[in-house]
Amino acid sequence: MTDKPHKSGYAAIIGKPNAGKSTLMNRILGTKISITTHKPQTTRHQVVGIYSDDHTQIIFLDTPGVITPKYQLQKAMMNTVERARKDADLVLFIFDPTDTHPTDEVIELLRTINKPIFLVVNKIDRISSEKAEQKVSLIQNQLKLAGVHYVSALQGDGIPELIEAIREKLMPGPPYYPKEDLSEHPLRFFVSELIREQVFLQFQDEIPYSCTVNVISYEAGDELDRINAEIIVNRKSQKGMLIGKGGEAIKKLGIESRKTIEELVGKQVFLDLHVKVREKWRENENWVRNLGY
Repeated sequence: MTDKPHKSGYAAIIGKPNAGKSTLMNRILGTKISITTHKPQTTRHQVVGIYSDDHTQIIFLDTPGVITPKYQLQKAMMNTVERARKDADLVLFIFDPTDTHPTDEVIELLRTINKPIFLVVNKIDRISSEKAEQKVSLIQNQLKLAGVHYVSALQGDGIPELIEAIREKLMPGPPYYPKEDLSEHPLRFFVSELIREQVFLQFQDEIPYSCTVNVISYEAGDELDRINAEIIVNRKSQKGMLIGKGGEAIKKLGIESRKTIEELVGKQVFLDLHVKVREKWRENENWVRNLGY
């Protein structure tokens, strides 16, 4: 019996906001690489997650949800989707059958792709299979698909079968990264994302969408890491909301962010948080670029 050839390749995860793209990637990797909240458009960057086993390496590109961009930051987010689409060997179209809004924007985007597309029907624990299949048949009429997979990213149902199907489509080749790597992003990237996740979890309305996080310095120590980070807001009035009465809001944000960062780095963290105003940074192409988008 011959050994299986080693296969490797790139899989872009594309779908509407809140379809479960980041949850799916975290489930596949067995660890939290992408931040997830119940709010749409939490993911802004292309987040790279690396899945490896003895015979396979799949580099997943988790992308922002497909939207029609309204300002410069959203344009940069959609450029990220465009790049992932080009870089990938195949595409996972994550579809939420419980969503009542149309998926036209995603379908239009995928129609122009000449690569294998797997329809990954997520949240099957929340809908009857009959209803899910009805919605799938509508998509099958509009797109040429390499396969359909029913999964629950939250529960883990259908994930091994999905990995096997991806593997079958990949070309033989060596791993691109060391097998123990889970991502290519530096630690500072994950720290800024974890702080941003807490902004999404703790603040309402426009605030999470108006903020970004910039890690100014990261000093790693044997027992304690010292981090200095600033939260950048779009308008002066948002600074007061983030700080809160007597500094209560930013104190709570700092405590919860520190907990999640300590889980990530496995040691104590001293986190110094500040709020800075960069008037209309989301609309300004230079600011958007300078802040890493």
